[in-house]
Amino acid sequence: MTTSTSTSSTPTHPVPTVSPAVAFLLDLVLVVVFAALGRAAHGEAWTGAPQTAWPFLIGCALGWAVWWAARRVAPISLSGGVVVWLVTVAGGMSVRALVGQGTHWSFVIVSLVTTAVLLLGWRAIAARRTRRSASGR
Repeated sequence: MTTSTSTSSTPTHPVPTVSPAVAFLLDLVLVVVFAALGRAAHGEAWTGAPQTAWPFLIGCALGWAVWWAARRVAPISLSGGVVVWLVTVAGGMSVRALVGQGTHWSFVIVSLVTTAVLLLGWRAIAARRTRRSASGR
């Protein structure tokens, strides 16, 4: 992972430079990890994770599309990650509701927390590494 920093006089936060394809695939993999963790927590086989994940994968792709349409850059920044995270959960729950799958409030909360850790976590780590690199540490 390489990093870039702004050279303008306006204070900005360094944004990690990650291949958009790698970042997108990482988000999709982490959505499947979320589904596998949930299945494991309920004593279900992790091999069924794709069945659980597919509505959230649609939501994740939609989140990427929303950010891209608005900014014309990949949502690699933490702020982009917030959009991807929220649209992933909202879109996933919407699709689940449309196909008659559960959307109990407790599942919504667990989904919000777990996907926040996963989808925002890697972006926070990358941003921290970028800040350290920019400061010469």
